[in-house]
Amino acid sequence: MHATPAFIQSRDNALLKELRRLSQDSSAYRKQGRVWLEGDHLCSAALARGQKPAVAVFSESFWPQAPAEYARAATKNVVIADVLWSDISALESPAPMGFVLPLPEAEGLDGRMPTVVLDRLQDAGNVGSILRSASAFGFTQVAALKGTAALWSGKVLRAGMGAHFALRLVEGLAPADIDRLEVPLLATSSHEGDFLHRAALPWPCGWIMGHEGQGVSPALQQRARRHIRIAQPGGEESLNVGAAAAICLHASAAARDSAG
Repeated sequence: MHATPAFIQSRDNALLKELRRLSQDSSAYRKQGRVWLEGDHLCSAALARGQKPAVAVFSESFWPQAPAEYARAATKNVVIADVLWSDISALESPAPMGFVLPLPEAEGLDGRMPTVVLDRLQDAGNVGSILRSASAFGFTQVAALKGTAALWSGKVLRAGMGAHFALRLVEGLAPADIDRLEVPLLATSSHEGDFLHRAALPWPCGWIMGHEGQGVSPALQQRARRHIRIAQPGGEESLNVGAAAAICLHASAAARDSAG
């Protein structure tokens, strides 16, 4: 049996206003202490990782055909009139359902975990892509410095494709906080250090991914044990940070597998 839904047909409804803020304000999750997941892919990824939504939200036309696993997932179901649905969707083609999840409790850094350090990355798509690569290649923690795109914002969640629920996420850090990491730190560089394809990579380790325009800050470069660059025989000046992260994290995973 699933929870009998509450129907919302007014734009003045308090929950509708909160959902609108969560979907449109990238930092609203910090104030509300909860996260909006829009669409069945993110919602199914959350359920697969054992997440329990506080509220399941459906458009009025979708509710009669909602899969049972979604209709039974939360203790509270809400059905929103179709005419109001676009108010809470951040997508050009709105998905007909979503979950409201409690924001996971903030955790401190675990010094021994394989970690990706995000140094003031601005683009939410890059951040979400890196989270996805981190999860895919066996990194279990992401440490985001102040100035990095909000990790639980809608755009980062969508780009992460469910990776959030497999990672320990710590944000709002200062460079000095990175000193808590006990794993060796590797800083990406466009012009100095060992070439990735020749480097013997340690495991576990921490990869530092720098700001899209400025690269890794001097404060974090000083904390790195090694600097690593990616060979670019085609002659480009630099790679997109999301692409660079995928290459570096895959190299670490491959080195780990070959050593094992």
